[in-house]
Amino acid sequence: MLWGDPGIGKTALLDYAVDAAGPEFTVLTCRGTRLESKLAFAALHQLLWPVADRIDTLPPPQARALRGALGFSGDTADRFLIGAAVLTLMSELAEERPVLVVADDGQWLDEPTAQCLSFVARRVQAEPVALLVTAHTDPTLGNWERVPSLEIRGLDDAEGHLLAASATPGADEALIQRTVRAAGGNPLALQELPCTLAEADTSAHAPLSEQVPVGPRLRRAFRARIEPLAPETRTVLLLTAAEDRGDGPTLHRAGGILGVDALAWEQALDSGLLTAHGDRIRFRHSLICAAVYEEAPFCDRRAAHRALAEAVTGDEADELRAWHLAAAAEQADEDVARLLERSAERAWGRGGCATAARALRKAAALSPGSGDAVRRLARGAEAAWEAGQVGTARKLLHSAEQMSSESAVAELSGGLRGVIEFARGDQERAHRFLMQDMELLPDPGRALVLGCLAVRAGWSAGRPELQAAALCRLGELARHSRFPDADLLPVLRTWWTVGTSGTPDSASAPATLTDDILARLSSSPWRLIPPTPLGVAWGLEQPLADALRAKTDELRHTDAVGVLALALAQTATLDIVQGRWAEATANATEGLRVAEEIGADHLASQCRNCLAWLAAMRGDERTVTQAAAHTLDDSIPRGVRALSAAAHWYLGMSALFAGRADEALDRLLRLTEPGHDAAHPTFAVLAALDTMEAALRAGQPEAAEPQARLLRDWAEHTSAPWARSAAHLARALLTPGPDAEQWFRRALEVPGAASRPFSFARSRLLYGEWLRRSRRRTDARVQLAEAAETFRRLGATPLLDRALSEQELTGQQLHRGRPGPESGESILTPQELRVARLAAEGLTNREIAAQLLISPRTVGHHLSNVFPKLGIASRADLARVDFEGDLRMTG
Repeated sequence: MLWGDPGIGKTALLDYAVDAAGPEFTVLTCRGTRLESKLAFAALHQLLWPVADRIDTLPPPQARALRGALGFSGDTADRFLIGAAVLTLMSELAEERPVLVVADDGQWLDEPTAQCLSFVARRVQAEPVALLVTAHTDPTLGNWERVPSLEIRGLDDAEGHLLAASATPGADEALIQRTVRAAGGNPLALQELPCTLAEADTSAHAPLSEQVPVGPRLRRAFRARIEPLAPETRTVLLLTAAEDRGDGPTLHRAGGILGVDALAWEQALDSGLLTAHGDRIRFRHSLICAAVYEEAPFCDRRAAHRALAEAVTGDEADELRAWHLAAAAEQADEDVARLLERSAERAWGRGGCATAARALRKAAALSPGSGDAVRRLARGAEAAWEAGQVGTARKLLHSAEQMSSESAVAELSGGLRGVIEFARGDQERAHRFLMQDMELLPDPGRALVLGCLAVRAGWSAGRPELQAAALCRLGELARHSRFPDADLLPVLRTWWTVGTSGTPDSASAPATLTDDILARLSSSPWRLIPPTPLGVAWGLEQPLADALRAKTDELRHTDAVGVLALALAQTATLDIVQGRWAEATANATEGLRVAEEIGADHLASQCRNCLAWLAAMRGDERTVTQAAAHTLDDSIPRGVRALSAAAHWYLGMSALFAGRADEALDRLLRLTEPGHDAAHPTFAVLAALDTMEAALRAGQPEAAEPQARLLRDWAEHTSAPWARSAAHLARALLTPGPDAEQWFRRALEVPGAASRPFSFARSRLLYGEWLRRSRRRTDARVQLAEAAETFRRLGATPLLDRALSEQELTGQQLHRGRPGPESGESILTPQELRVARLAAEGLTNREIAAQLLISPRTVGHHLSNVFPKLGIASRADLARVDFEGDLRMTG
């Protein structure tokens, strides 16, 4: 990203780069314009037009998405799939020769194109692809914030003197000196200002205000160039400024409508303000365009836009006509508003949600009736929300509410205010909005989604009473409405009720969660599936994991990238408890990347929490601290106690495993402290064993007993294997003398307890420690050795060290190997693991790239790292790698 003041030389640098690339490169160029900034993918269409014939060679989902975005078909697509298609196209072009992508005037690129190009820029890794973009301002925020940038600064005085003198032959030294002082090193100013200064009624020795920015001076300079021209020539310039795309045929047709003759065109081109290349007619600099347009009287601008609206043709004629007529409108005009609304719907269908939001906002402004204006604002808010423009969506909803009422806008937008608040804001406020709006919607399916979100908002806020209220209201609506999947509500109610009152229905979720119900849940709206921490508490990780993996595989072949990120975050939690830590790391990392791309803060925090959980068990305290701090900064102000509670749990777990029991207990007790930001019933249960161990190690047994009761109650209510095992283990830790052994044994003998390897190994460790203290060294060695083997395989360094230390205390002489080649985490990076697994399934590089939103060449780069790490020579050998275990060759 090259950025700097207008006229500073950015375009000249791009021209130099294009010339330097020459025929050895594939050069693709586009330029942002004020008018086309309102048209979805207008710049991308310009950029890819020379290679449009290559689109059909892309993987089918990507080809369909890109064809739809460019208007070649009626297909709709997610913007990430469009970005992946362009990335694949660039990568495949680069297989033939290097690719240079140039985008001038990036501040005027339409939003979908800017998002697409920034997506590509962040993912270009191993490809010989260069991308250069120019803009006026520092790209510290927005689409380009993570793209390397370079500020283009002005010339020094000596260089400026040379340029000004060469641009104005015959100028005296005093004029050149004044020009250099006034221009401030800006090359365009150095060329344009001398004539203006020479004509100004100013003494050569008069002081110049150094505070006046170059912009106004340049405008005055251009104004001095424009004013002497004939009226017909100024009309040509105004048409070119209003059209803004440089489409010569359209400009000539519009000129004919306004009576402009050939002489006027000739004089305009001779003025030096315009350049012509084939059918393209453009201003030499965007500042000239701005000066021409802004200095023209409104009546002249209006006439120019009306002529252009009549003159446009081609695929984008309807959209361009709508915007030209909107620019020409003096007052509300329903016909123009209707044209803009239709334009918005077409852009939305092509993936241009940001463009649709802008068109709908303008349509609302031109609507004569308040009802139409409110409807268009509400619809525009939906488009902005889908585009990831949360602030814009909220502003449009607020504007609509100012003209109507909150309830009317909620009905028109499908309850969008509650959905936004749930995903990005305060959970208690989200619950209130969702409860109110579900009553207003005529669509039972949408009301069901809002009701389920209200339940989730109550759970996220750690407010059982809010959760219960939403469940109750859902039940009432189900009795009076034809809800889709209404027969699932009793199952969902059973599942959710634990933690709201502490006394769930007698039926347990494992008994009612049949394969048929799971299949229906996985195919219905995601809001119907309770969050995985609740499923983990119920002990339902295996059926949930099966359903989620099937859903994830399905989503990878669609354009639902946001839902894919949600599925990955949920799956990572299940992978952790099942001992699939390498897979969990890969899922959480990928989910975090996508969540950050779409600006989903809560979802990103879920992924960070998964990574913090893994880091706590691996002994990586720095990662735990950083991830938890990020989560707490996001979740506490918004009342998302589920995220805050998880962060405190992992901080406490990390301190406990590092031997700081007092610090751990202080953290973990907050999960049950009424009114605390981290108080949450579900996480209090999940963390109860950690809290209890911390209390005992800190010498506070009185704090351990409530945790043991919590585990016993949960085990009794749910019959979850992990809870029964943890309850027995808690009793063993609290029972003095030899009677404790029966409870240790019962903890290990619970059917299904071994399905959670880390927890099961921890039970063995605690039992082994008890046996060693009871002087039963031989028995202790058995339990400690089994525990150590699991911790080594998982890479759980703190508890591995503890197990090995206990083994040495039994008199064993050990060689302390560290978790290394046996740990999937330390062999492959998360992305390498993902690539290797898909390659082992027989997918080609292009197919893997399409699923992971990276380029085929990057896939090849990862595989070139994977083979030596795994000690294999080809893709065929991947079939013999145990990705579920320790990643060693299976023979």
